[in-house]
Amino acid sequence: VQLVESGGDLVQPGGSLKLSCAASGFAFNDYWMFWVRQAPGKGLEWVSSINLGGTTTYYPDFVKGRFTISRNNAKNTLYLQMNSLKLEDTALYFCGRGSDGSIDYWGQGTQVTVSS
Repeated sequence: VQLVESGGDLVQPGGSLKLSCAASGFAFNDYWMFWVRQAPGKGLEWVSSINLGGTTTYYPDFVKGRFTISRNNAKNTLYLQMNSLKLEDTALYFCGRGSDGSIDYWGQGTQVTVSS
């Protein structure tokens, strides 16, 4: 199993970024997928979830309406569109594969820095 995130960058407040997560080594369309982040000096924070077919998504309140998770099962790729970025969105963003209510594989992360 391999998960490789990309798309992180330095962006100004109010800006947008789209993260990608390329999956390989497993049947991507058989698994829920997640985005999780870790800000400097803080613990892991769940950001979004998506079901196998991409028809059901979940978000915590602090990103709802700003972030959109999606997936392309033909390309084995997970996405996170982030709009209206805030300073507090600065973090290392990870994608993860869901299994039995938890995440069993993680990528290496991609850094998102929101700064003026």
